[in-house]
Amino acid sequence: MNLKRTFGAILTVLGIIGLIYAGISIIQHSAQYTSITVFGIIGLLFFFSGIGLVRVTKDEA
Repeated sequence: MNLKRTFGAILTVLGIIGLIYAGISIIQHSAQYTSITVFGIIGLLFFFSGIGLVRVTKDEA
């Protein structure tokens, strides 16, 4: 099992969770705009870095 791919998958899942939480907060108006912005930016950062890490890492046997 490749450690970089696993870490990339974890980052991707954390990014998705952050984006979903930010989306739910926007819909329900349950948080301040600054916290929604922070969750959204961190979610995007984790999501795209995880996707990039999984995409770039080669499988080695």
